[in-house]
Amino acid sequence: MISEKLIKGQLLIAEPSIIGDSSFNRSVILLADHDKDGSVGFIINKPLKYTIHDLIPEINSRLKIYNGGPVEQDNLYFIHNVPNLIPNSIEISNGIYWGGDFESTKELLNSGQINKNNIRFFLGYTGWSESQLQSEMDANSWIIVSNTYKNKIIGKSSAHFWKQQIIELGGDYLIWSNAPENPYLN
Repeated sequence: MISEKLIKGQLLIAEPSIIGDSSFNRSVILLADHDKDGSVGFIINKPLKYTIHDLIPEINSRLKIYNGGPVEQDNLYFIHNVPNLIPNSIEISNGIYWGGDFESTKELLNSGQINKNNIRFFLGYTGWSESQLQSEMDANSWIIVSNTYKNKIIGKSSAHFWKQQIIELGGDYLIWSNAPENPYLN
């Protein structure tokens, strides 16, 4: 369902008109925080070639790392749906949590108690200053939709998630579902 109001926990789907922006072209962003001071989100559909083990060798897991956005790409962030296992987590909404105790998280990964359906790691995040995201909304850069997947979005979203979302929007967006990523190369 398309929304007009920004609320944390929603999904921001890049309009098909965002072309040539390597960070945001065909991105789906989970809005992790939004208030009068600004907004924070994580791109959930852009896997990188790295695993968590590549970045932190003492973690015996091959979970993929995702490009969370262009801000602070040298920092690791994570969202999850197991606040009962990871202390000090902050709820985003719909049973999705941000961060928490990283030592506990490492132990849970190494013991196999959490998997790709429970947690997602990101290098960097997407950030907007006060009213910047609203300005981008006014310029029709993003489509806001409810996160109907709730906390299952962690295991659901993939590299093809943008196309799936565009198909679900239907109408005039359907033509974009099969368009090449860069129409100028067509």
